[in-house]
Amino acid sequence: MTPASDTLLDGTHTVLTPEYVEFRFTLAGVYSRFLAWLLDALLVLVGTGAVLIVLQFAMVVFPGFASAMAIVVYFLIDWGYAIALESVWSGQTVGKRIMGLRVIQESGVRIGFYHAALRNLARPVDRLPLFYLVGGVAAMASRANQRLGDLLAGTIVVRERRLKVPSALGTTGDEGLLADPLFVSRVKRLTTEERELVLSAAVRREELGIEARLRLFSALGARLQDALAMEKPAHLSDEKWALLVATALLPRPARNAGTRSTPPRPPRPSATSASSR
Repeated sequence: MTPASDTLLDGTHTVLTPEYVEFRFTLAGVYSRFLAWLLDALLVLVGTGAVLIVLQFAMVVFPGFASAMAIVVYFLIDWGYAIALESVWSGQTVGKRIMGLRVIQESGVRIGFYHAALRNLARPVDRLPLFYLVGGVAAMASRANQRLGDLLAGTIVVRERRLKVPSALGTTGDEGLLADPLFVSRVKRLTTEERELVLSAAVRREELGIEARLRLFSALGARLQDALAMEKPAHLSDEKWALLVATALLPRPARNAGTRSTPPRPPRPSATSASSR
């Protein structure tokens, strides 16, 4: 679970799933977000400097044009850096990854290019008049610590945590359904969203109350039967059925090791802190 001190300091954001399971995300505070921005700003400055070195000849021949080009290059790298990395890394930049932060949608699912672009194109307003004063004030005034870009894109910044794979997923997978090539091949064809949902449910099942756990795996079991086009064996419970699918998704070394970190992309619900209602 997320430490209570972090929860009190940074606040929480709650998402209720269609199965009536409540997931709580620890919101990133203004201070940690500012440190992440400083790290990213340093990388942007280094990248801009590298490009300007290439344009050094143009600066000597056309000083006025080169100065204007330097400003354009800076904003292109600044915007492009954040938009590209948050799209590819599911809401993370280098600074956010180092600080253990991630951008997700308010609904708890990962962001895409649209959300990354929208929240980052609003940065010039958030930065006014200096050092993100407008964005900082907006974040402190918002219940979910959202700057103007987050309010516009419908996103929040949360703290991540690492989870261990349950011992139930540490099997070798050499018998039963896990040895069936047809079962394994169909599992491998699951969509990214379905894979993340299965793995998220598997690593967090011990955190859920009995009723919420039964509802969650009942709905997940039915969904997996449709997705795999296979009937669940009668002797398996919905939870065991989902755990077998999760085990089949794990790389073989991870199955043998028995532990692994939380999947890097936040699923629906996201791979951040959660607890049952």
